[in-house]
Amino acid sequence: MSAHAFSILTQPGWTNSGPDHWHSHWERAHPDWQRVEQRDWERPQRDEWVQTLCAAIAAAPHPVVVLAHSIGVATVVHAAPLARRRIAGALLVAPADVDVPQVAPEIRSFAPLPLGRLPFPSLLFASRDDTWCTYERACVLAEAWGSRVIDAGTAGHLHTDAGYGPWPEGLTMLKAFLSALAAGDGA
Repeated sequence: MSAHAFSILTQPGWTNSGPDHWHSHWERAHPDWQRVEQRDWERPQRDEWVQTLCAAIAAAPHPVVVLAHSIGVATVVHAAPLARRRIAGALLVAPADVDVPQVAPEIRSFAPLPLGRLPFPSLLFASRDDTWCTYERACVLAEAWGSRVIDAGTAGHLHTDAGYGPWPEGLTMLKAFLSALAAGDGA
């Protein structure tokens, strides 16, 4: 079964995903995938972002797979209990650790990160040199959430500045994940 069994939503992080970000490349290649459009990308507020994501999930015609980056990951984790069973799975890429004291004030409202098990399968891509979240912390989050960790090596924040434009390897892993979800195999 293909991605057509699911509605694919992309949830960018702080400042949105620019035209060269992997989110944007994947959306152009798959016009039926939808970006969750937040009202304010520069001054995100957790409750507003969660409500916007939940509204997009509720409006989707099929069970949803969310492709989240950075504080988009925090948005998904905060939305999980509200979205009920409408989320079939999630790709959680380079989570931002909003719980550290030096977190940017613009994203502080996302703290604390929930540490309960997610009610859906998820893959968490973690980089060994991400300045927004240590690899060790990403592994702690993945264990708490029940996510399978994908070691991205030294990949920075897995965004445009780190060289992640089209990111074909990520797309290949997503397609395998979608096939497993469609087959009922989870992550």
